[in-house]
Amino acid sequence: MKTARKIKLTIQYNGTAYHGWAVQPGLPTVQGTLEEAFEKLCGRRVEVVGSSRTDAGVHALAQAAHVVLEDCPIPTANLQKALNRLLPADIAVAGVEEVPDSFDAVRSTRGKLYRYTLCTLPIRPVLEMHRCWHYPYPLNVEAMQQAARYLLGTKDFKSFASAADCRQSSVRTITLCRVEHTPPWITIEIAADGFLYNMVRNIVGTLVEIGRGRWQPDRIHAILEAKNRAAAGPIAPPGGLCLMQIFY
Repeated sequence: MKTARKIKLTIQYNGTAYHGWAVQPGLPTVQGTLEEAFEKLCGRRVEVVGSSRTDAGVHALAQAAHVVLEDCPIPTANLQKALNRLLPADIAVAGVEEVPDSFDAVRSTRGKLYRYTLCTLPIRPVLEMHRCWHYPYPLNVEAMQQAARYLLGTKDFKSFASAADCRQSSVRTITLCRVEHTPPWITIEIAADGFLYNMVRNIVGTLVEIGRGRWQPDRIHAILEAKNRAAAGPIAPPGGLCLMQIFY
C-alpha cells in the first residue's frame, strides 16, 4: 500500500549561479537542483513547490517549499542530512518538517519579508559583490526613511510592478518598510502580505533616486497615484535582494 507524506522545507541559497527559483529547461535553477536531489534519494521525480519564485541572482535565507513523497525510503528525520549531502555548496536545506495535507507553500502564505543591501564604499567590496548593490555615491538616508514611511499600509502598488505582472489586483499591504544605515552599508527591509513581480527591487530603485536627490520623499504619493511603472525609479540589481522569511 502506498504511503504519502507532505513535507515542508526551509531552504537557504546563494542565487548567484542560478537562473532564479523556477525550473527552466537547460538552465541551472534552485528548484531544478532540489528536484534532482530528491530524484536521487527517492528514485522518482518529485515536484518542489516554492512559496516565492525568486529571480536570477536573488538569494534566500528562509525560502519555504513543500513536497509530497510517496514510498520514499528516507525517514523524515533523516531527510535534511540526506539532501544536504547531495546539494551543491550554495544551496542548503535548513529545516524539514512533516505537515498536514492542507498545507500549501504558496496558498498558505500570509506574508513575506525581504531585505535589500547596498554598499556605498568608493571601492567595490569584492568579497560581497554578489550580495549587495555597490552604489559608490552618498545617499540621503533620512530622505529614504521618510519616503519608506509613505509606502506603509494598504495601497495600489501597480507603479512598482513589472509590466509583465498580469495579476488582477495590484493592491498589497506593506507592514514594514525600514531603511537602516551602518556605514558603508544601507539595508532596506520590506514585509507585506504579498508582492508583485519585481516590486521590492522597483521600490529600492525608487528610494535610491530619492536618496541621491533626484526626487523629494513625497514623490512617493504621485508615483502611487500614477499606477504606471514609468512613474517609479529604475529596478535595483538582483544580487542585493534576499528573501528573509515567509509567514504562515
